[in-house]
Amino acid sequence: MIQEKIVSLKKTLPLGVKLVAVSKKKTAADIQAAYETGQLDFGENYVQELVDKYEALPKDIHWHFIGHLQRNKVKYIAPFVHLIHGVDSLKLLKEINKQGKKCERQIHVLLQVHIAKEESKFGFDEQEIVDMLDSDTFAELNHVSIRGLMGMATNTKDLEVVKQEFTGLRELYHKLRQHEALSHQHFTELSMGMTQDYPTAIECGSSMVRIGSAIFGARN
Repeated sequence: MIQEKIVSLKKTLPLGVKLVAVSKKKTAADIQAAYETGQLDFGENYVQELVDKYEALPKDIHWHFIGHLQRNKVKYIAPFVHLIHGVDSLKLLKEINKQGKKCERQIHVLLQVHIAKEESKFGFDEQEIVDMLDSDTFAELNHVSIRGLMGMATNTKDLEVVKQEFTGLRELYHKLRQHEALSHQHFTELSMGMTQDYPTAIECGSSMVRIGSAIFGARN
């Protein structure tokens, strides 16, 4: 069933939109089944679970960390993580840079923007990002690569609200692409859209969707 769902889902995605299969709380066998269809990008929310799965599964998998990342946990995923989606502070970015230096690699990240009406969600606002990009501290971060933006829309059935939030994030993305501090970065990703709202996200310009329950079924 997992293999059928993932093949069917990929057929609906436009060219240039990457699927991150959200595999948190799912077994290694479930992930292996998806992997055997050619799916390489998987998203995890919990550091220890991600480390365990990295050890158990094929090494060509691209692991995305999509949860709220604590600074003291960065060191555990720094050696292998493909992309960290939820960077929401300069302090976290500095820690990722520190661990990247220790591992002698450049770690790819997305800046999380707070676009939802819910206070429970994390992220920068526009001015905070601009202030960070203009800072001397940012200029010294040589072991992180800012690949784009990520945002989570309000959890609502009102798709007009969702569309408005995603459109605002797309406009910010295009605005930030012109910033001098990002001119040498591969700033190409706009990660927005989950199982309940990914068609709207794609309509609004998403390049990367994070889908779990539509592939693996309801969370355990």
